[in-house]
Amino acid sequence: MFSLIERLWRSLKYEAVYLHELTDGFRAEQVIRDWIDFYNGDRPHSALGGRTPAEAYGAKWPVDMMDKADALPTSPQAQQRQKNPINEILAA
Repeated sequence: MFSLIERLWRSLKYEAVYLHELTDGFRAEQVIRDWIDFYNGDRPHSALGGRTPAEAYGAKWPVDMMDKADALPTSPQAQQRQKNPINEILAA
């Protein structure tokens, strides 16, 4: 299961980095900066109701990042579901 950051990096690689010849750091910076500007300013996101992140942030639209918290391995819900054998041994 992918986390938010893993999906972001995967999208960056497949939509920008792998499509351009990055001959040096200056070119890489330009490609990545242009893609991040596109990602935040032009690309609609389903998690934001079809808005771009810039629109959601500019409108001060609340974004509940915990609506899919179960997908995050560090979420309290996921941690509670995992049984820790050490705690079971200590409790016995």
